[in-house]
Amino acid sequence: MTSPATAKIPALVISGFLGSGKTSLVRHLLAEAKREGQRLAVISNEFGALGIDRELLGAGGEAFVELEGGCVCCELSNDLIETLQRLYEEVSPDRIVVETSGVALPFDTQLNFWREPVCNWIGDDMAVVVVDASQLDAARSLDATFVDQIGSADLLVLNQIDRLEAQALERAAARLQALEPDTPVVRAEFGRIDSRLLFPPERLPRDRGGPAPAARPHVHEDFACDVIELERGLPPHAVEARLLRPGLLRAKGFVETTRGLELVQVVGRRIEWCAAETPADPALLQRVVRIWRAHESG
Repeated sequence: MTSPATAKIPALVISGFLGSGKTSLVRHLLAEAKREGQRLAVISNEFGALGIDRELLGAGGEAFVELEGGCVCCELSNDLIETLQRLYEEVSPDRIVVETSGVALPFDTQLNFWREPVCNWIGDDMAVVVVDASQLDAARSLDATFVDQIGSADLLVLNQIDRLEAQALERAAARLQALEPDTPVVRAEFGRIDSRLLFPPERLPRDRGGPAPAARPHVHEDFACDVIELERGLPPHAVEARLLRPGLLRAKGFVETTRGLELVQVVGRRIEWCAAETPADPALLQRVVRIWRAHESG
C-alpha cells in the first residue's frame, strides 16, 4: 500500500466516438509530456496501435498497453485495474491516460479508480470527451451512448473544427451547448489543447478511502493560469467569491476554512468541497490553482 507521504498520480480518462480525435489528443499529450519532462503512461482501449516510441516515455518499462475484447468500463474493468497497478509498479509514471473505446462510458471507467489497490495511489482524475465537430453538425451518431458520454464529462473537446466553415462550426457548438449547458467546452484541431487543463500544474491528492460516488444519471485557444493565495479561516462562500472569474474552467487547492481544512475543486460551474488531510507538501496550503480562457477579462 502506498504511504500517505507518497505523491499520488493524476489520471485522465479520454472518451469519444471513433474518429472524434481521441488518438490525436493522446499524441499531443505525449509530446507535451516529453517537452515538460513528465513520464506519461497510456492505456488504450481502442483498435490499432499508436506506434509510441518507448524512449519518448522514458521509464524503460512498458508504458503503453492496449486492452482489447471489450470496454474498460465494464468487461475489461479487472484488466484495467491489473494494468494500472503493473504500470504503477514497473513504470512509475507521473501521469496516466486511459483512452477508452468509442462506446465506453467515461464516468463508469473513473469508478474503477476507487477499487483496490489503485485507489491507494491514484490522485486527481478527470473525464474528457472528444466530440467531432462535423459529426455533431450533421447530427450523426447522436444516440444514447453519445448523450451518456458527454453527460459524464468534466470537459468537452469540440475537435476537428478545421473541417467546418464558420457558420457550421457555430451551429455545432450551439448544439453541444444545448445538450450540456453546464460543461465547459474547448475547441481544438488535431486534439491540441493546453495540457494544463487536463493536468493542472499543482498536483493534489484525492482521498479514495470511502465509497465510490454514484454514477451521474481559429483554432487554438489561449489559456491563462495563476495561483490564488488565501487567508486562513475564510468561510467557503468567501473563498468561492475569490476564485470565480469569467471563463474559469478549473480550480483546485487546499484551503483552511471556517469548517477546517478542505479541498475545493471547480470544474466549469460545479464547485465541490470535501474534508482533507494536511498535504505532504505544506507549500500547497492556502493556494488554489485557477485556469481560464485568456481572452476573458477578470
